[in-house]
Amino acid sequence: MTRALVRGVPDSFASALSAAPRDASSQIDVPLARAQHAAYRAALEASGAEVVSLPADERFPDCVFVEDTAVIVDGLALITRPGAPSRRGEPEAVAAALSSHLELAFLEDPATLDGGDCLRLGRTLYIGRSGRTNAAGIAGAHAVLAPRGFRVIAVELPPDVLHLKCACSPLPDGRVLLAEGTLPAALFDAAIVSVPFEDRYAANAVALGDHVIAAAEHPRALAALAAAGLRVHPVPTSEVRKADGSLTCQSILF
Repeated sequence: MTRALVRGVPDSFASALSAAPRDASSQIDVPLARAQHAAYRAALEASGAEVVSLPADERFPDCVFVEDTAVIVDGLALITRPGAPSRRGEPEAVAAALSSHLELAFLEDPATLDGGDCLRLGRTLYIGRSGRTNAAGIAGAHAVLAPRGFRVIAVELPPDVLHLKCACSPLPDGRVLLAEGTLPAALFDAAIVSVPFEDRYAANAVALGDHVIAAAEHPRALAALAAAGLRVHPVPTSEVRKADGSLTCQSILF
C-alpha cells in the first residue's frame, strides 16, 4: 500500500510565504485551511493511501508543504535543502519520520532543491531550475540518483513559475498532466493530458493508481481528468493557494 506523509497546518500558516504581497482579500483563514487539509487527507485515504501524519511546527509557517523536503525514489529518500531560508529547518522531522521506512541521503550547502521542482517518469527525474532549486541542487540529485540508474533532466523554468509542478504533474501509465502554454509538451517522453492555460493551477494533481486528487475550483480540468479514465477526487484549495501552494505540495508518497 502507498503511504502518504502529511503534516498539520500551524497557526503560523497565516504568515506563510507568498510571492504576491498579502492584502485583505488574500489573508489566510487558518481554520478553513485546516478543514481543507482534512478533506485532502480524506481524499488520499479514498484513493487507497495510508496517511501518516506529522504534527504542525509553529516555527515553520510553510511546514504543511512537506513535498518540498524530500524526493522519494526506489527505497531512497533524498532529503532536500529548501530554497527558502525560512524553511531550512523543515526537513529534520520529515527525515526522522521516513528513516524507519527508507534509506536516507542528504543535500548539503550550497545546494538548494524543493521537491515541488521534481517530477518522476519511470527512470527519469525532471528537475526544474527555479528560484528555489539551483544548479548545485540539481547536480547533487544527479550524484545520488545516477548510480541508481536514474536520468536527471534539468528544466529551465520561467521567472513567474515557482515550481515545475505548478505547470505539470505525473499521471498513471506514464502520462503527464500539463497546462497548455507553460512548458513544451515535447519536453516529456510521455502522453499528455492537457488543461487550458486559464486552468493552469489545476495542472498540479496527486495521482494514486487510477485515482487523482485535483483542485475543485477548476471544472474543466476535472472533466479532462475524468475523460482520461481517472477517478477524480475534487478538493478545495483556496487557502493553500494563498500561500503559493497546491495539492502535491501537501504530501510525500512512498
